[in-house]
Amino acid sequence: MRSLAIAQLVAAFGLTATSALPPSPPLPHISREEQSRARAPKCRFAADWSQSDVLRDPSGFEWDLLFWEGNFHQNGVAYNTANGMTYDGTQLDWITGGKTKKHPFSAASKEALQIMLYTHAIAGSRGAARFLTPHDLAKAPGLAASIMKTKLQTYLRFNQTHPGFGGFLPWMTTSEDELSPTWDWKNRVPALDNGELIWAVYACIHALEQSRDSSFKSLAQDWQKWFDYVKTTAVTVFYRGNGRVCAVTKLRDQTRPPKDPRQGYACEGTSYLDDPYEGELFAHLLNAFGGLPKKDKDALWQAKRAKLVKREYNMGGYGPITVQEGYWFSSHEPWKVLELPYYDVDLVKRLYHNAERARTCNSVVTKVPGLFASVNNSTNVTTDEIIGYISPAGIPSIASQKEQYHDVITPYGAWPTILFDKAVGLAWWRNMVVAKKMQNPFGSTESTRVDGKLVSALVTWDSKVLTVVALLGGVGDFVRLKMKKDGIYGEFISITKREYGRVFKNLKGEVIPLCVPKARVPDAGLKDFTKCAA
Repeated sequence: MRSLAIAQLVAAFGLTATSALPPSPPLPHISREEQSRARAPKCRFAADWSQSDVLRDPSGFEWDLLFWEGNFHQNGVAYNTANGMTYDGTQLDWITGGKTKKHPFSAASKEALQIMLYTHAIAGSRGAARFLTPHDLAKAPGLAASIMKTKLQTYLRFNQTHPGFGGFLPWMTTSEDELSPTWDWKNRVPALDNGELIWAVYACIHALEQSRDSSFKSLAQDWQKWFDYVKTTAVTVFYRGNGRVCAVTKLRDQTRPPKDPRQGYACEGTSYLDDPYEGELFAHLLNAFGGLPKKDKDALWQAKRAKLVKREYNMGGYGPITVQEGYWFSSHEPWKVLELPYYDVDLVKRLYHNAERARTCNSVVTKVPGLFASVNNSTNVTTDEIIGYISPAGIPSIASQKEQYHDVITPYGAWPTILFDKAVGLAWWRNMVVAKKMQNPFGSTESTRVDGKLVSALVTWDSKVLTVVALLGGVGDFVRLKMKKDGIYGEFISITKREYGRVFKNLKGEVIPLCVPKARVPDAGLKDFTKCAA
């Protein structure tokens, strides 16, 4: 009965019945040296590399990092093999570092990270293969494609049972074979996370299309049909006219499709997705694929202009450095540059390089041993619960939000720096993970207090795979090629030049080098996880 239902669902969406995906052909040009390096480095590898080692040549350190971060990619830790879906992450035993309490929920943003990773694997990236299948690099494309096939069937079944979401994903419980909205998202859906998901899928479709394997090409066609469907619902679900995009949409009935006259959509409150950070991905989706008239396309960008602001960082002798004002200036905020080819516009690339000058030098000026990003707080050792989530973590002097929390740093704070200089970015990543308890059997640990007294005994997609995707270069190269094929690249570049050119003319501080770590997380008596002790 179940297989028949799936077959009917596939037929309803007009998808081809993709056969089981065969093993992918071997990756080309894998040297004997690379194969020999497939052996496992020790869990606490970071301490074996000095900062000067990493700055001199980060490649070996990166190779070790990819192996251990990839240990996160396990059933019941990072994802569910039964349905191909991500989990938010898994908590760790405070003493051993073994997995304990799984977070059985996820969101479209975690799905985006998974799919970006698989995009590189499908395209033959050795780095992605080191993460996914380190002992047999040639298996990575087939593994990634097989999970993408399973995932698509899960998405389609969810849309059949919850058509009111229009193909988009709320926060959801992913521990059962069939998805369900979490208790607080039963009739709500966010735009920001789905914007991240949509462009990740777009990139993956291109990688699948370029494969010489016919089953990969067939899978690309099936994902394209899913993509084509959500294009038709995006405006109905999220757009309210005059450039207003709902940050969160409330729907009347999750069981009724968007075109049902008894269905209805409204923005939750007066919060619109008008930021120039991650949320901009959804604006580009509507602009490129929403079928909006020119006046509405223009309104999308007019509605966002008030928040695209020029600021100058100038502290401790570093500056002035021209930057784009952040909300918190958290490392989470530049996510959009991982997915769309923003750096094809020279002004944007130079401006974001400046952001990393400010980010790294600010930590030197303030004597902080790491970088700030929105992240889970430390573990309460008495209750074994995560204390909470820290959103306000960044650089107040160049952010619109001044009240911030600066007791916690996180390794993933280094990913935007990695895009410009792997050596410097990985030096910052190393500086945080050499602290006590900051490496575990699943790679890096979520976060540490700057005083070294507590860590967040947790592993999540955001705090781990953002770094990995940055090391792989993001998916902008894939998106660019597909944009050109679809005839939307020129408009993306034109909009980006226009909007950034309005605000930023002459950039200051471009001769200032990125800063390297000076301070260290102190040894406050914590003991390393026993399963990862040096």
